[in-house]
Amino acid sequence: QVQLVESGGGLVQPGGSLRLSCAASGTIFSGNAMGWYRQSPGKQGEWVARILSGGFTYYAVSARGRFTISRDNAKNTVHLQMNSLKPEDTAVYYCRLSQNGGDYWGQGTQVTVSS
Repeated sequence: QVQLVESGGGLVQPGGSLRLSCAASGTIFSGNAMGWYRQSPGKQGEWVARILSGGFTYYAVSARGRFTISRDNAKNTVHLQMNSLKPEDTAVYYCRLSQNGGDYWGQGTQVTVSS
């Protein structure tokens, strides 16, 4: 069993920054993939960024140049540094870990970008 706990969401003004963190606990295998998915009311959910255990990264077009995903394999954590935030980045952000054919999700953290 795997548990994921996100932190770091909140309210920020347009142009500001936030850093999301996700800590995984339980039975974690090497070779997993971790990432961030977001969902906002009335909009289709989207993958924001993903990172493999070897460091390969993927970013949604909307996140490139503004967001940076990183991970610490020793601590089983993944972070999302979000800069130059826009109102359209407002969403609930979910952390996901994929391993051995299974997907595990965190409870989500709200990010609100508003003046």
